[in-house]
Amino acid sequence: MAEPAGSDPEYTREVGMVDKLTDVVRRVLPGARVESLTRLTGGANQAMWSLDAVAGVQRLPMVLRQTSDWNQDVTGTLALDDEARLVIRASEGGVPVPPVHQILRPEDGLGVGYLMARLEGETLPPKVLRGERYADARSRLAGQCGQVLAAIHRLDVGGLDFLGALTPDVVVDRLYLEYRSHGEPRPIFELAFRWLRDHVPVAPDRLSLVHGDFRHGNLMVNERGLVSVLDWELAYLGDPMADLGWMCVNSWRFGNIDLPAGGFGTREQLFDGYEAGSGQRPDPERVRFWEILGTLRWGVMCQGMAASFVAGHDTSPERGAIGRRASETEVDLLRELVPLNR
Repeated sequence: MAEPAGSDPEYTREVGMVDKLTDVVRRVLPGARVESLTRLTGGANQAMWSLDAVAGVQRLPMVLRQTSDWNQDVTGTLALDDEARLVIRASEGGVPVPPVHQILRPEDGLGVGYLMARLEGETLPPKVLRGERYADARSRLAGQCGQVLAAIHRLDVGGLDFLGALTPDVVVDRLYLEYRSHGEPRPIFELAFRWLRDHVPVAPDRLSLVHGDFRHGNLMVNERGLVSVLDWELAYLGDPMADLGWMCVNSWRFGNIDLPAGGFGTREQLFDGYEAGSGQRPDPERVRFWEILGTLRWGVMCQGMAASFVAGHDTSPERGAIGRRASETEVDLLRELVPLNR
């Protein structure tokens, strides 16, 4: 079989990927062939492939989300087959997500993963935040995000036994253990951990589904606003306000620091959308706790990437560059914890 344009010939020839994928897509579209197989950039823990399933005049654009061979067991993340089941549940609950076509089977010979629809939209933050094309979308995006988060948090999670449960105090304790494991004391991080322990909220009466990574890069946008929510691998059961706080972390504003909701809106617009979708107004102080924890969390994640780079485990320029950003989060934490008197 000739290798399709845009594919990686070495990879597909070695594992017979086109042939194996053809068997999978034919469960979706009988008689289909695979065209335009292309490895996508991005996705630190998974491999992503773009492809078209073609049968006669029918063409279905798809994405294969596949666990990388070198990263089969990443602590704290869902297995991709479980992630697919969660995405299906989210779709049933009215959350905008790419439709899941197939969950890979062991006999497919492609590892763990799933095949989903490829949607049209933009995920790159600079384009969303600065492109004239998305000006109208930006004006309504914060409210849309609030409404979608409300839909996520009210999803029925019955039967999704693979989801772990984390109360706020456990989240703080686990993050501290991760920080200590890097062997690099940072006084500002220590200050933040002390503040978090002094202000940890009581666990909510009912733990809700938390997306876990609701931010730029995982949100697909078009000219009308939010199209789809991607990358559910960090989902768990916990305090729903964690998603709102994470979205407001300064690192996800990409320079638009006066617009805390993703660099495109205010907290009030985000809260308005959430209230419209849930009937409940978020508690600003509870969201602030999660925003500060999220800032620290990103700092610890950057610290971990730097440690991996220095140790030679991952010497890619991306890891090294992101690792240096831990110092940015120290500045953000000081601004949040030690406000200037004006």
